Amino acid sequence: MTINEKLAEELGIKLWQAEKAVELLDGGNTVPFISRYRKEETGELNDEILRTLEERLNYLRSIEERKADVKRIIEEQGNLTPEISAAIDACTKLAEVEDIYRPFRPKRKTRATVAKAKGLEPLALRIHAQNPEDADILAIASEYIDEEKGVSSADEAIDGAMDIIAEMVSDNADYRKKIREITFNTGIIRTSAETSEDSVYRLYYDFSEGCKSLAPHRTLAIDRGEKEGFLSVTLECDTDKIIAYLKRKEVSKQATDSSKYVEDAVCDAYSRLIQPSIEREIRNELTEAAQEQAMSVFKVNLKNLLIQPPIQNKVVIGLDPGYRTGCKVGVVDGTGKVLDTGVIFVTHSQAQKKAAADYIKGLISKYNVDLISIGNGTASKETEMFAAEVLHSIPNCKTKYIITNEAGASVYSASKLGAEEFPDFDVTKRSAISIARRVQDPLAELVKIEPKAIGVGQYQHDMNQKRLDEILGGVVEDVVNSVGADLNTASAPLLSHISGVSSSVAKNIVAYREQEGAFTSRAQLKKVPKLGPKAFEQCAGFLRIKNAKNPLDNTSVHPESYSAAKTILEKCGFKAADINLNKLGELPEKVKAYGAERLAEDAGIGLPTLNDIVKELVKPGRDPRDEIEQPVLRTDVMGIEDLKEGMVLTGTVRNVIDFGAFVDIGVHQDGLVHISQLSDNYVKHPMDVVSIGDIVKVKVLEVDPEKKRISLTMKGV
Repeated sequence: MTINEKLAEELGIKLWQAEKAVELLDGGNTVPFISRYRKEETGELNDEILRTLEERLNYLRSIEERKADVKRIIEEQGNLTPEISAAIDACTKLAEVEDIYRPFRPKRKTRATVAKAKGLEPLALRIHAQNPEDADILAIASEYIDEEKGVSSADEAIDGAMDIIAEMVSDNADYRKKIREITFNTGIIRTSAETSEDSVYRLYYDFSEGCKSLAPHRTLAIDRGEKEGFLSVTLECDTDKIIAYLKRKEVSKQATDSSKYVEDAVCDAYSRLIQPSIEREIRNELTEAAQEQAMSVFKVNLKNLLIQPPIQNKVVIGLDPGYRTGCKVGVVDGTGKVLDTGVIFVTHSQAQKKAAADYIKGLISKYNVDLISIGNGTASKETEMFAAEVLHSIPNCKTKYIITNEAGASVYSASKLGAEEFPDFDVTKRSAISIARRVQDPLAELVKIEPKAIGVGQYQHDMNQKRLDEILGGVVEDVVNSVGADLNTASAPLLSHISGVSSSVAKNIVAYREQEGAFTSRAQLKKVPKLGPKAFEQCAGFLRIKNAKNPLDNTSVHPESYSAAKTILEKCGFKAADINLNKLGELPEKVKAYGAERLAEDAGIGLPTLNDIVKELVKPGRDPRDEIEQPVLRTDVMGIEDLKEGMVLTGTVRNVIDFGAFVDIGVHQDGLVHISQLSDNYVKHPMDVVSIGDIVKVKVLEVDPEKKRISLTMKGV
């Protein structure tokens, strides 16, 4: 099968779709651009399928490159046969290619290479042949005694020959493939404690589970426990079955004097060479699979966090809680502009607490504050209680508060970007400003932070960091482009995630508008340094200009389709000016009456593009986040001690992992809804039921204030 055929089969798409997608990717087009503006060419493949296709394309191409490299090396050695070449071509995994290459790989010094240097390979081949006429192997081996080469006896010669046979068996690709299969199917991961002290790994101090059924999150926990020295891990499997298989393959059914030596060499090959290698491979495969699962969870969680609806045009106080250094304060206006900063102490003396309350009341009055955003880190609970008391003390107060996930805020505050954006503020105040801005526009603020620092995954620091960066970078790109960006207000970090816009070009866009004034048309982008025709094609449709000369510049209609959009409007009795006047509510009906296919033909576009244009013209500049439920705003506070079994509460899903979901119910500690408590029906994965940001009703099952654990259920609520 060709790579395109494999992609089509794996993704369940047509071959022509795979071919066109690959052609577009190879042509320098981004996934968001292809997904949005090349629907007719790909048969409307969405960004998720295209992203997976791109990843698999790179992987399959890397396999093909490795195959070609291995065949070249073996051919240079003079060992490439049609059979070996065909076996390499048939490989579907890199591990299979490496198994075939193993016998031909230049070896470091091994017991077998030492034996070969002593001239014992002919003896090894003779013993391995197990000829009945070789009735006295000791006598044959005595012919290889050579003091100068370090062979002082027949027994030493036989030992060296057996080392060579053992390596021959170990290097057999078919054997390794079969043994890997048996080991995985019968293997049991067994863990035991390396310490007597209590730890988060106590569940695994005496634990065992089959390789086939080991849950990904358990694999990652075991790996970390082993790495930190708390656990000892072994892989046990059906060794007898494997040895029996090797003997069937290697030991002659007709017993000869050589057979017993071959049998011993087979056992040595497995215990000394194959078993440790296969165990490492399977442990690595389990880890890689677990990491892929964890990264897929992280990917979905990150997407749902980034797509959270903004609370726009609100004056916000951001509070970054703290004990010793106090609670940092940042006030921003409805556009995110910093109005004020300060530090208060809410966990110290009553006098300091009163001064803090007076200060916050003053800010609320002075700036007409709508919302207080409280970071959920250290001292968050005390800060929340303080904020609730302050709001209750203000007559007819309309200000509310919200608990905000502050993960990554400190990373941003200490970053080069944070220093460039707020050179006049110290690290702590930048964090408070970030916490305030996060509720105004989560996406615009979170793109400034390295995705893996946002903290909505599990074991993210144990992941393959390069792979994690690639996956999460793709998520950010997809979300930013699905939302779009205001060309005149978007920051350079946000613009750098727009299709076709590099980090340097993003800075050039910001510099251009600072020097030349606000953009009035998309066409002006062509004047930005280093933004060439290809970059313009990729980015133009995702950038919006409010109050532009051409109303289409504030829509997701691509400039290449402007003439088509005008044709649609004219055929349906509208003008371009009607876009900004919201007079196009009847456009879908007019299109239907005219005939969608006929109109698409008149406009020179396909039906998918026609539908997208019509949808956009009805609601120009629409934000997909507007359709998502707004976060819960609070005026009062509860403590974990206030929770009672059976209480029904409304909460916000903060994180989704393999074994359940964590829900913020208004106390400092998030509660866990175990996967078994998510629904009355069977749940394969929590993500099938909930997503980050979902507003859900939950019932309290159990509360353990001492351990700060809250068990919740969504069943029957």
